[in-house]
Amino acid sequence: MVGALANARGRHNPADDRPLVRRAASGVGVVFLLVGVLGFVPGITSDYGDLAVAGHHSGAKLFGLFQVSGLHNVVHLLFGVAGLVMSRTVTTARTFLIGGGAVYLVLWLYGLVVDTASEANFIPVNAADNWLHLVLGLGMIALGAVTTRHRRRRR
Repeated sequence: MVGALANARGRHNPADDRPLVRRAASGVGVVFLLVGVLGFVPGITSDYGDLAVAGHHSGAKLFGLFQVSGLHNVVHLLFGVAGLVMSRTVTTARTFLIGGGAVYLVLWLYGLVVDTASEANFIPVNAADNWLHLVLGLGMIALGAVTTRHRRRRR
């Protein structure tokens, strides 16, 4: 069921009136907040005792796959806050999705060229992070473009 009666009690859902790009940006922001918090949770982050503040020395891996550090987790938290704050208007939500997607594509390129065992790998990133950054970058840019294309066509 779609529209005002979509929820179980038949009440109007305030999100129905919110443009899709704003909902997408806030959803992405919430996911980044969740990932940032989970990066500090032992068990969800394997080898939590090896979590470094920053740098390639961090042996901690979120979900046993993605190399993380304290800095990496804080960046996720800040990105999540930015997503929620920027989801307040259509223009800033689109900017968050497309601009944030571009940042993740730059991170993907960085991960391809940086020696993962060097001091230059301060974030840190591994092969799994690189693939995730590529998918995030392309996905966020696509969300920003697709969720605003009808709005742009009307002008």
